[in-house]
Amino acid sequence: MTADVVTPRDAADVLQIVEQAVEDEAPLEIVGHGSKRGYGRPIQASRTLDLSALAGITLYEPAELVLRAAAGTPVATIRHALAAERQMLAFDPGDWGPLYGVEPTRGTIGGVISANLSGSRRIKAGAARDHILGFSAVNGRSETFKAGGRVMKNVTGYDLPKLMTGTFGTLAVLTDITIKVLPAPETIRTLLIAGLDDGEALNAMSQALGSAHEVAAAAHLPKPSAARISVPAVATAARAITAIRLEGPEPSTRYRLNALGENLASFGESAALDSTASETFWSEVRDLKPFIAEPSRPLWRISVAPTEAPKLVGALSSRLEFDHFYDWGGGLIWLALRAGAEPAAELIRAALPSGHATLIRADDAVRAQVPVFQPQPPVLADLTRRIKESFDPLHLLNPGRMQAGL
Repeated sequence: MTADVVTPRDAADVLQIVEQAVEDEAPLEIVGHGSKRGYGRPIQASRTLDLSALAGITLYEPAELVLRAAAGTPVATIRHALAAERQMLAFDPGDWGPLYGVEPTRGTIGGVISANLSGSRRIKAGAARDHILGFSAVNGRSETFKAGGRVMKNVTGYDLPKLMTGTFGTLAVLTDITIKVLPAPETIRTLLIAGLDDGEALNAMSQALGSAHEVAAAAHLPKPSAARISVPAVATAARAITAIRLEGPEPSTRYRLNALGENLASFGESAALDSTASETFWSEVRDLKPFIAEPSRPLWRISVAPTEAPKLVGALSSRLEFDHFYDWGGGLIWLALRAGAEPAAELIRAALPSGHATLIRADDAVRAQVPVFQPQPPVLADLTRRIKESFDPLHLLNPGRMQAGL
């Protein structure tokens, strides 16, 4: 379907556009720069609401650790402003544009919050929803509303910022977002152990995360995935790589790196990456670099208890061909298939002992047929429908993005 594209200049324009859509009962596809357009079910909409012109940082108070930006502001712009003050987005969202054939640095803060994107530091810092302080938006009733503020508070009532995070634009059009930022670490170091199988790696990561060494991230890349990382110490190892991230003041990081290496000596000899190489490595893990070069391969994101992860991968390997790696200390499996996705959906979800599996990338026909997100149990599905009806009763905003009929 060819859609008319409307590009609002400000929040008032967004309200007018949604009002017209309600009057015409015309569905809207909501996009920033389209860097994650391939994430979720395909949308059939007669109009596209392009938020790319709603860009710019409207408030930044480094001393208060708070930043507000228009929804179409590129995350790269925000990161640049934060770096000048030695601060960061602690949940470290990925740049997924290249995963879908879009040039890098196009992702927006609205897209990050809408998809609840969080990188490897999630196990320490929490998810995107834990860092959103407030927002302004227009819902599917053509009502402007806002929620939250500039500080974290414990109050009675609905936590709308958390509710809105991860809803893929199906409840409201975000126009501006206020987020908590944090000081960037002085140094980053990465402990590498080569040659572990999946089970050994999960044991090593579990031991590291359970130690007193304040591990910020832990990932395991089998040989095929490690070979696609640009850091020479990883790519040329010709073996699987288990990586553990430490950060903080230089003396503390150096001490903890050495102590952790001694604690994990039973898993094999370790090496270390300096800050520059560590930043490259973790950004490529965060941005899923091992799976960018082959866009035709369906990609799954599987969340599971770390203790179950190797067993799940082992069970699936007897039925499917894939490359994979683990993040979040083994609690997150990235799995890129070498064949079609249709039979894989049933196999993967049937094998899950708990958790959920999301189809991150596949062609439009597959995403229209296969449930992209983990099917909800009836009680939760009913709650989802009622929330959708409350915010968007005509089903005009990104209709069907998360599930058919909503």
